[in-house]
Amino acid sequence: MRKKQGFISLVLTLMLLMSACSEEATNTKEPASTDSGKPMASAAATAANTVGGGKMTDVGTPRNQTLIVDILSGKTADPDLVNPYVPGAVPMDAGFHQLIFSSLWEINTEKGEQIPDLAATFPEPLDNTNTKFKFKLQEGLAWSDGVEFTSDDVVYTSDMIIKTKELGYSGYYASLVKSMKALDKYTIEVETVNPETRLAQKLGVVIWGTAFRVMPKHIWEKEDPTKFKFKDPVGLGPYTLKSRDPQGNWFLYEKRKDWQKSDIGKIVGEPGAQYILFKFFGPEEKRIIASIQHDMDILQDITPESWDVLRQKNKTALAWYENFPYADMNDPCERGMSFNASKAPYNNEDVRWAMALMTDIKNVSLATFGGMLRVSPIQLPPISVLQEKYHKPMLGWLKEFQLSDGYKPFDESYATDMVEMLKQQGIKGLPTDMKEAVNTFGVGWYKYDPAEAGKLLEKAGFKKQGDKWLKPDGTPWKVTINAPANFEVQSMRLAFAVADSWKKNGIDANVQQMDGATFWDSESTGAFEVGSYWPACGLLPDSTANFQGWHKQYIVDNGKQAPGNRNRWANDKVSSLIDELASMQSSDPKVISHITEINKEFVKGMPFIPMFGTSKFVPVDTYYWTGFQTSKNAFEGPWWWWSQFKYYTPHFKPTGK
Repeated sequence: MRKKQGFISLVLTLMLLMSACSEEATNTKEPASTDSGKPMASAAATAANTVGGGKMTDVGTPRNQTLIVDILSGKTADPDLVNPYVPGAVPMDAGFHQLIFSSLWEINTEKGEQIPDLAATFPEPLDNTNTKFKFKLQEGLAWSDGVEFTSDDVVYTSDMIIKTKELGYSGYYASLVKSMKALDKYTIEVETVNPETRLAQKLGVVIWGTAFRVMPKHIWEKEDPTKFKFKDPVGLGPYTLKSRDPQGNWFLYEKRKDWQKSDIGKIVGEPGAQYILFKFFGPEEKRIIASIQHDMDILQDITPESWDVLRQKNKTALAWYENFPYADMNDPCERGMSFNASKAPYNNEDVRWAMALMTDIKNVSLATFGGMLRVSPIQLPPISVLQEKYHKPMLGWLKEFQLSDGYKPFDESYATDMVEMLKQQGIKGLPTDMKEAVNTFGVGWYKYDPAEAGKLLEKAGFKKQGDKWLKPDGTPWKVTINAPANFEVQSMRLAFAVADSWKKNGIDANVQQMDGATFWDSESTGAFEVGSYWPACGLLPDSTANFQGWHKQYIVDNGKQAPGNRNRWANDKVSSLIDELASMQSSDPKVISHITEINKEFVKGMPFIPMFGTSKFVPVDTYYWTGFQTSKNAFEGPWWWWSQFKYYTPHFKPTGK
């Protein structure tokens, strides 16, 4: 797998030569279909058609009015299942939570704070118990079918989730919200089960999106929420779903005629594109060719090798930085290996730690993203603000931390070692001092020490037979790593790199790639041993909301949808600290110390092996559209798959081509 990826530049170049880089060469595929089943005109045919002399897309829209976005999650298994509350629904990042569904509160990543969206105000405590609140909604908003948005919609959604216990989200939500009621058309009162100091964080967006999505009462009250597909979604965002590919490869959205009555129309302004096409082009080489030929404006998640090809072949393509490391390294989720701690032998922390010490992290970094990764030894991503709040202050503790046998596993040399290794490869623009190296590559990680790992395994009852490990019951130790297939490329490649490292040390490790729906459903239901997941996220110094789901109360049996704690790891101290955090205001100095203590517990127990922050090579093509964010135009990060994408759309302007 790694050899194949290492030759990706050569493969792409050969494919480009074979296709002669012509648009016609890539437009000879079978015509796409509309929802009605009628074939669209072929891309080659529509390219010949013009509207005012302009090119047409292969879904029948003017190219210069259509923003084309790659789908991060890849192909959709059931493109008609748009109900976000049931398993197997379309990935929200295929445009649904970016353009149609809206949240009560959103996140501004540049300022690092939440902002009102459907809500006009933040929750206001009604007494000193922190169990009763009220907030107001935006006035003048309408669902995309023209019906006015009111308190009734929010209250209905809340009641529906609480009453419908079959929904995976119901358990968590019912433990948070006791009731909602409408005080008037635009004012809602909330009563919580326990005292809450961060209600907006728990019901709103703090990173990618939110599980609490307000649904239109006038439509949903007539349906069974466990079976309703919501094929033709009605939302409060600035776009509507115009058509889709029955095979799940693309979704076409059109700007609402009444966009002024959408959340973005009211808060920001008019989106620039008349149409937005979220489209999965296929394997990475096809996505790169599409971008080179100006058939895609926003790329999701590519490899460093592909970016090298793209920037050489497409002079209008931009990454976050102009030079090394090119990728944005401040994505607020970190990647690593996640354990189902309810399954033997992964219910033993010595086994989990042994697997960490069998991971050659420097070579894993090189194999995954050419070394352009920032390492993380704790349960919070190594974005700049959290490095200053947690990673660097915890260095002293990490260096003194001991395993159960007294071994000190931490190694702070990662950053300087990576600089030297990359220098030997001829990489330019590398950090020149220790401080800069740590800011780029991280504070350090854990030693690569197979001998110490062997001691921990023997302590857990494992035995070595030749060069292979046997489990305590005498059977060969085989590990299957769940991994994304053709999406979330860093986690996909990380799985193969880690499997290689473990194989070298006697574990029969294999990678099982999955489409988006299966990948996430397997994590939720516990249908995994080890997975290349990312259950460690954070953007704000007060990351309480991101740890909330690790409470032991959310652990359910394997086979059931988990409302939280998908690793099924029970830690009494972590749960107690989470409970204490719930009663604190974000400004309380104890918040940072409590979250630091939680991170220490995660290091001790290692239910998730944190490895790297996320480096996102998510380039844009400025041939048809301008206004994209970059390091020089950082009004936001390049989070195209987040719900806040809709806030970016008014910035995007046509070039006139």
